[in-house]
Amino acid sequence: MTAYDIFLAPFADYGFMRRALIACLCLGLGSGPIGVFLMLRRMSLMGDAMSHAVLPGAAIGYLIAGSLSLTAMGLGGLVAGLSVALLSGLVSRMTVLQEDASFASFYLTSLALGVLIVSLRGSNIDLLHVLFGTILAIDAPALYQIGAITTVTLLALAVIYRPLVVECFDPGFLRAVGGRGAVYHFLFLLLVVLNLVASFQALGTLMAVGLMMLPAAIAQLWSRSLPAMMAIAAATATASGYIGLIASYHLEFASGPTIIITASLIYGFSILFAPSGLARRFIPRPHLRG
Repeated sequence: MTAYDIFLAPFADYGFMRRALIACLCLGLGSGPIGVFLMLRRMSLMGDAMSHAVLPGAAIGYLIAGSLSLTAMGLGGLVAGLSVALLSGLVSRMTVLQEDASFASFYLTSLALGVLIVSLRGSNIDLLHVLFGTILAIDAPALYQIGAITTVTLLALAVIYRPLVVECFDPGFLRAVGGRGAVYHFLFLLLVVLNLVASFQALGTLMAVGLMMLPAAIAQLWSRSLPAMMAIAAATATASGYIGLIASYHLEFASGPTIIITASLIYGFSILFAPSGLARRFIPRPHLRG
């Protein structure tokens, strides 16, 4: 078997593989930088909670469309994700609960409700598609939607980059100079939900956050510069998608989990050999000599 047969033939021969690869590229470009900001804001687990929060909306879209319509499920997931984000913020501000506690409560309720809705009308196969995604079944309309979400994400990050960075590291300073921290926080949550909806269509609710947080963690191990971290996260997410698709094609594995496992392997390698990894701790550095 030649290198062409291994690395290029699957995409040259099959349209569904090309569409899956383009979807992975778009998801990597959008989700990677968003994951970096989630990590810097110490909201990594909240991202996981919000990925489950889109499930009831997706389930309602599934019921309305009468089939696994990714567009209807995506719109439903967007409404549900934003609703959970806003309700969690409202509860945390009006009660003694912290935001992470309110997120956890709402996401558990949303996950159970979504599974219940799908199980009432759909089969076990439909439920598996919702939970684990159907990246090889991405069609042209879904691909356009994912591409549009990526475009909006990159443009929005370019516009709100500076105040978002300040809001991450010193929200008190932003309030002192009259900055609208709450507005930027809401816009950021909107971008998170949008990218989770895009990832949900490809990877399902259980693994949608995978292409956000794993590349972000990898990027932090390799760099301390925010622009470099965003670039590394996007590149890692894209590479994980490509390698995962290749591996799933030749090994006949499920594509979504294989993509996340690929990112996990890169993460494990980074833990050992990155500049901030374990190897640097156990291998002494040479001292400078005068």
